[in-house]
Parts: sequence; C-alpha cells; structure tokens
Amino acid sequence: MCGIAGFVDFTQNSSQNDLEIITDCIAHRGPNAAGYFFDGTIGLGHRRLSILDLSAAANQPMYSANDRYVIIFNGEVYNFQEIAPALDVKMKTTSDTEVILEAFVQWGPDFVHQLNGMFAFAIYDKQVQKFFLYRDRMGIKPVYYYYDGQRFAFSSELKSLVKLPFLAGKLTLNKEAISQFLYLGYIPRPNSIYAEIRKMDSGSYLVLNQHGLETINYWRLSDQVQADVWQNEAEAKEKLKDLVLSSVQYRMISDVPFGTFLSGGIDSSLVTAAAAQVADKPVKTFSIGFKDGKHNEAQFARAVSQHLKTDHHEFTVTEKEALNWVDKLTQIYDEPFADSSAIPTLLVSELSRQHVTMTLSGDGGDELFLGYGMYQWANRLQKPFVNTFKAPIATALSYLGNRYERAAHVFRYPSSSRIKSHIFSQEQYLFSETEIKHLLTPGFSAFPAIQESWNLPNRELTAMEQQAFFDMQYYLQDDLLVKVDRATMTHSLETRVPLLDYRLVEFALNLSPDLKVKNGVAKYLLKQVLYDFVPAEIFNRPKWGFSIPLGSWLKGDLQYLMADYLNEKVVTQLGVVNYTEVERLKKLFLGGKDYLYNRVWLLIILHKWLLHK
Repeated sequence: MCGIAGFVDFTQNSSQNDLEIITDCIAHRGPNAAGYFFDGTIGLGHRRLSILDLSAAANQPMYSANDRYVIIFNGEVYNFQEIAPALDVKMKTTSDTEVILEAFVQWGPDFVHQLNGMFAFAIYDKQVQKFFLYRDRMGIKPVYYYYDGQRFAFSSELKSLVKLPFLAGKLTLNKEAISQFLYLGYIPRPNSIYAEIRKMDSGSYLVLNQHGLETINYWRLSDQVQADVWQNEAEAKEKLKDLVLSSVQYRMISDVPFGTFLSGGIDSSLVTAAAAQVADKPVKTFSIGFKDGKHNEAQFARAVSQHLKTDHHEFTVTEKEALNWVDKLTQIYDEPFADSSAIPTLLVSELSRQHVTMTLSGDGGDELFLGYGMYQWANRLQKPFVNTFKAPIATALSYLGNRYERAAHVFRYPSSSRIKSHIFSQEQYLFSETEIKHLLTPGFSAFPAIQESWNLPNRELTAMEQQAFFDMQYYLQDDLLVKVDRATMTHSLETRVPLLDYRLVEFALNLSPDLKVKNGVAKYLLKQVLYDFVPAEIFNRPKWGFSIPLGSWLKGDLQYLMADYLNEKVVTQLGVVNYTEVERLKKLFLGGKDYLYNRVWLLIILHKWLLHK
C-alpha cells in the first residue's frame, strides 16, 4: 500500500516542485521511498510502503520493458504470480507493480478484468500522451480528482489536491455534500466537501488525452446480481468456505510481517481462523478494549485467540488515550467525517504497527450477509400496514422514552423512494431530511440527494437485500473503507480486506437471503463456516460494534467541544446552520435525550472542519 498523486496539465504551467509538494504531503502513506516522473505536461508522484519485493528495483514510478509506459500504483494485486507467466516479458522484479504494467502493455486497457486485488494506479503512455487511472471494484483504495478541461489532478488523499498551486483560491464548499454529511455522517461519492473535487467511482477507469476525459465502468455491483441464487445450504457452505480460505490465502502473500485485527466478532474471527488454517506459524492478532466495560470486547477476542492459538496482542485503552485522537480527526480525514469508530481503529492500528506492516480486517461481512439490525427495519417498513399507519405509530412511540423516541424517527420516512437512506440515517442517530431542512440556513439548504434504486433486470431483491445493496454502494465504500484506509495509513500500516474479494462479493450477492438470515439468525451461513473453526458458544452474545462511549464522553471530557465549536459566535460566523436549532439540540441532549449524541457530534465535526480548513 502506498500513496499516489499527480497531474496532467495541458497548459504546461505546472512544475516538478508542484508535484513534489502534493506527493510529499502524503508521505505517511509510504515512508520507505519517494519517486517522481515529470515531462512538462504530466507529473506522477509516488510514496512507497514496501510490502512485496523490498528492493529498490521495485520503487516507483516504474517503466515498462519497452520504456513507452510509466506507472504509479497504490494497493496490491494478489494473483500477480498467476498472471506473470502468461506475459511475454522477462521480469526484473518480484513485485506486482511490474506485472500490472506489462499486462497493460500486452493486453490493453481492459486487462483490469484479470486483476484480483485492491488498487488505484495511473499509467501514462508517453508516445501518444494518453493517461489512464484505475480504481478497484469495491473502492478499497481511494482516488480523488479534479478536472477543468485543461488540467487534471489526482491523489490518494484530498489533502494533496488542496495543496496544488493551480487550485489555490479556486476551491468552494459543496453545499450538497454538507447536507449529505448531516444525513449520513460521511460524504458519498462522487461528492467531496469541495465542489470542484470528485471521488472516483469504484470499478472504473478514466482515460484522458487532449481531446477530453472519458470514464469506463468495467465492473458494477448491479451487474453481478444473477437470476439464480445459491439455495442448497450444504453446497453454498462448501463454496463459501472455499472462497474465504482462498481469499485469505491470497492476502497473506507478503514480504513483511503481518497479523489480523481481532475484535472477537464474527467477521474478524472468521478471517483470523482462515489465516490460522493457512499459516505455518501462529498468526499475530491485535485487539483493543476500553476500561468502560460496555465497550470492551477484549475478553471475546482473547477467547477466540486462545482457541486458535494465535500470538495475541491486547491493548486496554484509557479514555485519555482515545481522546488524544479527537482533535486530529479532521486533519486525518480531510473533510467532515463523523464515524467515531475511527478512534478505536486509529488506536488498534497504532498498536499493530509496532509489530507488523500489514494486517487483515473483517470489513464487509455485515453488508454481504445481512448482519445489521437496520435490515430488519427494511423488512418492517415495507409492510402495507406500517406504511398506512406510520404517522400514528411514530406519535405513540415518541411518548415512551428515549429508546422508543429514536424508533419513532425511523417511522417518519418521507417517501418509499428514499426509505433506504432514511433507515440508515435514523439507525445511526443522524439528522433526518426534515430536521436538515430546519437546520440549514437558506444559502445551504440543499436536499441530500443520493441514488437509492438500480436497474437489476435479472432478479428482484427483497427489502433486506435492497437495504444491504444500498450499504454496499455507499456506507461500506465511502465510510467504512475510508475509515480503515486513513486510520491505518496514518501509521503506515497496510490493511487488506479478504471478505471483499470480488469473487466473495459476487457469491454473496447471489446467495439466497434465506441462508443469510435463518430462523432469526443473521449472517447464518457465514457463522456456519466460522463454527467449523471456532466453537459457536464463544459467540453467544449480542452483537456490539467497534465503538466508543461517545455519548457519555460528550457530557464529560469532550463537552469542551460543544463550547468551542457550537457556541453562538462560531455557528453564526460560519453561517451554515441556524444557531437556534443548535442551541435547542444541545439543551435536549444535555437534558437527558442521550440518543441525540451523534447529531451533536456531526455538528462539532462540521464546524471544527469549517473553522480550521
């Protein structure tokens, strides 16, 4: 895993110094080496975190054997050893970068279909001055870009583009992105917080020359939904088990020490169990716990570790150690980002980096196998009775205390066409569409538009599947994977996600929902595979996410954030939201409406970013 940045400037007003500026500000992504290519029009910059072929020969930018093409690459392609023998060229390194480049040279732009991995890479054809930029199928590796018809710029992180001299003074706030942030807690692609900068779509590549910019989608989630589904439980379980073992084995290819994040939950335990099956020595595992018992799952991770006989490293975090990261969040994520589980992710990454350079994580299991409670909401709200009587149901629930008042918000969905985003928003305790309309000042009142339906000609999905599909498109890619990428790369740690191998994704999309949730058991088939490795009784407990006690912290040691960023002077000066609504929200939260903590957190993060951008 590395960092890439660069530009194509047909006005030829950019310099190598500009390239070095935007590349070096993501040095944390690659502390082992830096490299640059500049020819007056195009600049390609690379920061390397050495994982495969640690020699200088594998440094980047890398040139093709015929010297016509140059590449910079972030990520890993796991099946490079299978591709290499099919190429008519003698390799000079044992890195996947060289294989990617020579495969492009010999097979053309559509060679990307042959790659299994997480990747973002740029290739430049020096002979015809054509530029290609690729992003992996599930958007595991990030790409931001700017294009004005004459100049194109890109980077692994937003902070690079903000530093680009030709963008100085030209970036403006994306008003739609602000409303999306308040609604979802993150900014979904293609938007970024800046109107002029976009997030590149997953499963696509861009082609740029002097005639313009073209986007080609080579893989879409919607295209993977087939008419037939896996229904036989025995056959489906065997297939899933094979895929998990294969995916994990691919992702253990490394020339540096590696381990796994182990929370003790289903997904991380399965990834760890598969790694233990494949490894020839005990797998290193890493977990953290908080002294707040409700948020401490360390004992469960310990139980899994003991059963699998891993080399386990456990770190008990104090509130003070966690709070140290709060002020750094807006710098790390570059735009408003409210997923507070970024804090424990930063902490476990910091611990892991003391021992390894690469880790495996269990991201994706809930979205692929219907693990979230919100999917039950999708099932409930589709019922005609609920649609007819949703208003009186919501009113009744609002009188029954905090827990039921939160549920009342879920029933207040604006229309069936926006029900997926509404369920997500209210399950996360965020602002509803109606609340946002009252909250934003007139100059910022933009509807949080987001695509919620897709053309699926082969099969109609159930309400639960549709909600999960929505999460695969947005929450997984634009929140969870962003969270993990920035948190791990802050510590120069590579993290791979075996459950998002595209073969596993395609299998899960076509697994019968009756095998995802069976007899009320969520992630049923995934659990059956896990129980082949680890006893089921270890997991007989309620699901608890990777979280922090944010609500209590905001009433305690973090209350200063409300004073600093949600006071009348700051809110009025920035002019994005109405202070009367902010004041009302603070009073309700501090007066006992504990479920409002995430709304307060959203406003703190937004104003903190606006004040310090």
